Amino acid sequence: MVWSDAQANGTVSLDVLVKRPGAAEATRRRLLEAGAAVEVAADDLQRAIDEENPPMSDEDLDELMGRNGHRMEWQSYHRLADIHQFLDFLAATYPQRFSVQTIGSSVQGRPLKVVRVSSGKPGAPAIWVDGGIHAREWISPASVTYFLNTLVEQPEALGAAGSSVDWFVLPVVNPDGYEFSHSSDRLWRKNRGGSGSGRCAGVDLNRNFGYRWGGQGASRRPCDETYAGPSKFSEPETSAIRNFVSANRNIKAYVSFHSYGQYVLYPWGYAAVVPPDHEELKRVGQRIASAIARGGGGSYTVGPAGATLYPASGGSDDWAKGSQGIKYAYTVELRDRGRHGFVLPAQYIVPTGRDAVAALAVVAEAVTKL
Repeated sequence: MVWSDAQANGTVSLDVLVKRPGAAEATRRRLLEAGAAVEVAADDLQRAIDEENPPMSDEDLDELMGRNGHRMEWQSYHRLADIHQFLDFLAATYPQRFSVQTIGSSVQGRPLKVVRVSSGKPGAPAIWVDGGIHAREWISPASVTYFLNTLVEQPEALGAAGSSVDWFVLPVVNPDGYEFSHSSDRLWRKNRGGSGSGRCAGVDLNRNFGYRWGGQGASRRPCDETYAGPSKFSEPETSAIRNFVSANRNIKAYVSFHSYGQYVLYPWGYAAVVPPDHEELKRVGQRIASAIARGGGGSYTVGPAGATLYPASGGSDDWAKGSQGIKYAYTVELRDRGRHGFVLPAQYIVPTGRDAVAALAVVAEAVTKL
């Protein structure tokens, strides 16, 4: 199974998961015989999964709830109930700034909760932020909720621009898949829709948006991980985002957090082409990467998605740019570069959350200058 692939300077690199017991060494030999350079990033994935998220005791969680009013602590990956409880806490505790709206429901009926963080300024530009569109990318919702907590506890980290814009934040786009990745299959990617069962269940929500739907990098086969669905916006999760974003014309930036690879990607993703204002998208993208690096976050590669990684049609950022005319549309692939991949240990949540905050501070500054 290919986890990730990228193309740069004429070289293709692949992160490959070998699932059959005892097949890793034979796979390594065959790759070497084919002339490939091979590095084993993790020799026991199950052990990595078991050690990724050390559980907190019920007593510790209850103590957190009593002290903070919620169970989130960004030292471990939390289930959906804790994330939603945190959003409700923000709205109840800071009603002048935070409010929560359910914009729709998932396939299995879980709410899609969006936090609005108000600047208090009529007509202020807004930024859409989401995470968790792919179930197994746990660092994404963790980083997005870390960003929300930063708005409460350290708003100066977002600079003056951070308090001059409105924020619309959906931490978990794919709540069914996210829960399934906790309870049944840690490496599940899709939602839990579609007409199939087993590995053939689900739709890749980031191939289901309506701009250039069904083109390169999107599969029409339900059993594939990149299955685009039977039609554009066939899934309630993507159609809820479409309806909400389309109704809020003050949204000037659209930032979707994924993992992994450490990339700042901008349209187009559907092919190795760029929009007319690609130089401006690149400039802001490079400022994002520089801000992350200054904060100790390491190196992020900047470029158009289709040329920097691979063509993938039906993505949310392409839709935001191509169908909604949103100026700044980015997909940020968070840590790491492949050592842990999707199974990023919980100790990296806080530093990766800081990467997300640094990125969003730059986007906010760009939006206020429009």
